Amino acid sequence: MTNAPAPARVRGGALLSPLALPWAVARLGFRRQFAYPQAALWGLITNTFFGVLRVAVLLALFGTRPQVAGYTAQDAITYTGLTQAFIMALSLFGWTDFMRTVHRGEVAADLLRPLNLLGFWAAQDAGRAAGQFVLRGLPMLLLFEVLWGLVWPAGALGWLQTTLSVLLAWACGFLFRFLVNCAAFWSPDAAGFGRFGWAVLGLGCGFLMPLAFFPDGVQAWLSWTPFPAMLNTVVEVWVGVQRGAAAWAALGVQAAWALGLLAVTALTLHRGLRRLEVAGG
Repeated sequence: MTNAPAPARVRGGALLSPLALPWAVARLGFRRQFAYPQAALWGLITNTFFGVLRVAVLLALFGTRPQVAGYTAQDAITYTGLTQAFIMALSLFGWTDFMRTVHRGEVAADLLRPLNLLGFWAAQDAGRAAGQFVLRGLPMLLLFEVLWGLVWPAGALGWLQTTLSVLLAWACGFLFRFLVNCAAFWSPDAAGFGRFGWAVLGLGCGFLMPLAFFPDGVQAWLSWTPFPAMLNTVVEVWVGVQRGAAAWAALGVQAAWALGLLAVTALTLHRGLRRLEVAGG
């Protein structure tokens, strides 16, 4: 089966803007996150509890030392707040929506939409990520600011670089998650691939601990993978560990990984769709 979308039209036959459909899909993904506010509240409470524990562990690591691997204690608190805030927005604990649609055969309906399949899921996930950041990310950052105070990006340039880094981190993360989900085209138990992928992601992106705290050999190995671009770069640009020209270089690495993952994911999706069978055909 192939995915060859036709130009979208509105009533009366007028062509829609190329961005109109992705924007509409993203808006629906955003609004869907507000359907269960109580679930978001309890999730926020849970994240706050574990955030407090993580802060305690990191502060114990610092002891009386002013810095560890370029991070101050305040940087470490900010790191914890950021990683807790982005858990849901960047789906750091995993995402299996696409593999479920493949296993259930619902992907056949997606192929009939007037939008490229990968583009449709990207738009939907962008809306979901934005909604989760508003619901759980911003309140988490506010709580950390009230309880401990946070380090914020410095000046307009710092905010610009941080915003670009967050967008590229989402792009890299989405493409990696979608790539893992494509295992569903070849395996009826793709969830096993997913569990392995999410474990590697959690370790390699810097969620468990800032990557600067890892041994030099591990850091060198991880630098050849896309995982730091999915979260660690955001933290380092935000707190100023990477700034100026170094921050632009880090953004360039993120962009390169996003393009590389896009190419690999698009090719894998194309191969998967070629072997797809839904209801025997």
